[in-house]
Amino acid sequence: MLLDYDRLGWLRAALLGFTGLVATFLLLPVVFIVLLSFGSSRWLAFPPPGWTLKWYEELFADPAWLEAALTSARIAAMAAILAVAIGLLASFALVRGQFRGRNTLRGLLLTPMVLPVVVFAIAIYAFFLRIGLGGTTAGFVIAHTVLALPFAIIPITAALEGFDKSIEDAAIVCGASPFEAKIRVTLPAIKIGIFSAAIFAFLASWDEVVVAIFMASPTLQTLPVKIWGSLRQDLSPVIAAASSLLVLLTLSLMIVTALIRRKLSK
Repeated sequence: MLLDYDRLGWLRAALLGFTGLVATFLLLPVVFIVLLSFGSSRWLAFPPPGWTLKWYEELFADPAWLEAALTSARIAAMAAILAVAIGLLASFALVRGQFRGRNTLRGLLLTPMVLPVVVFAIAIYAFFLRIGLGGTTAGFVIAHTVLALPFAIIPITAALEGFDKSIEDAAIVCGASPFEAKIRVTLPAIKIGIFSAAIFAFLASWDEVVVAIFMASPTLQTLPVKIWGSLRQDLSPVIAAASSLLVLLTLSLMIVTALIRRKLSK
């Protein structure tokens, strides 16, 4: 290989140091938010003059915050299910299909990942207003499914490309129908990719704020939209508490995903 990590010498230490500095720079704001959520100050002041759990108590006692969290979870779950279902079919077409324009289709399906999210938000908001889906749960789910679809297609496609199709063909030779072979042989073999797709799709919807701001209504708000709206009104540490829980759930899902992937891969 042109570059061997074990033979970098002093550059190895420099690379580790630089990586540590970048990681620290990216994570420090999150650490500050978590610390502020336990601060005793009525405002977002750092360093906190004292420590308290008051803001978490206020958060869980406020029905508006709880409703926003439940709305986020419900929309993210539905978007994840749809994204995985559509992504699974699309991945089979992209990996197994032999048709003209396959690479173009792959690029089109992955476009939401690279398209500026504000452009997508404005476009889908204008379209949904015309067809009556603005500010509805169905509109939220459809919009978030489109955004989550690339995060479902990538891991499922990678899992399919790493699967030996001859095993599926052997099942068909032994008497299974093509559909039965896919259900009983292929899908269990790529379960790690499907599980990863579900988690990534859920998180893509759970953390999304730009499209959610355009799609929200006075009676339908996700947790990120609630946090954004509260920031414009005051700087209560309750916002930091809600943000900390948002980060905690995301981090927990990522850790669970890593552990399950390790267990399933053995």
